[in-house]
Amino acid sequence: MSSIRKNPETPADVKTAPTGTRKRLTPGDRERQIVMGAVSFFSEHGLGGQLRDLARQLGITHTLLYHYFPTKQALIERVYTEMFEGRWKPEWEALLDNKKLDAQTKLTQFYSDYAKVILQSDWVRIFIFSGLSDRYITDRYFALLREKLFPRLVRESRKHRGVVSRSKPSARELELLLGLHGNIFYMGIRRWIYGQAVHDVQSVVMLDDVEDYIHDKVLAYLLSVSLVLARQPLKMKV
Repeated sequence: MSSIRKNPETPADVKTAPTGTRKRLTPGDRERQIVMGAVSFFSEHGLGGQLRDLARQLGITHTLLYHYFPTKQALIERVYTEMFEGRWKPEWEALLDNKKLDAQTKLTQFYSDYAKVILQSDWVRIFIFSGLSDRYITDRYFALLREKLFPRLVRESRKHRGVVSRSKPSARELELLLGLHGNIFYMGIRRWIYGQAVHDVQSVVMLDDVEDYIHDKVLAYLLSVSLVLARQPLKMKV
């Protein structure tokens, strides 16, 4: 864990208060304060961070924190719901199901928006920290991708090849697809884990204009799919 540097940025909407200056909040606001504080805290210290330290950072008592979240696992589950399930957009599924668009357009538009949502400091760092600990968050998120995303991407990749099939994806199909998905996520790793420029000096600070880079990655993937899998016909299902 110590090899991962501390988060260089703290989300602007997370406010901390010195001990003894706690502001009276409604239960809903207090819970929200704890959850957003936990997002910032875990992204900086990892999921092994102690909740006593989190409470101190928030300017609340340890007892009050446990009143809202009786266990650390309960808080981690709430962070997962807030950050990972909560940031998933149903519009992405509708886009990929749009029969009027070709595969390249769908994948480029999807990943351009998806990258802007997930390639944030808190998202990337908590995801990495989870993979280095109990993998609770990573396992749940990959289950979501296997349900909502990967089948659609396999379908569109096959259509691009001129193949219509509902057969189970081959290992080679999935490996190529995960290569595309991982290549895009690696942009966030370079920025938030390694602290390296993604495209240029300015992109260490901002990563807003990703469409051109996503377009290149999607095009390279579709060309690879057509070339690599050209000799791997799929059984047709009517």
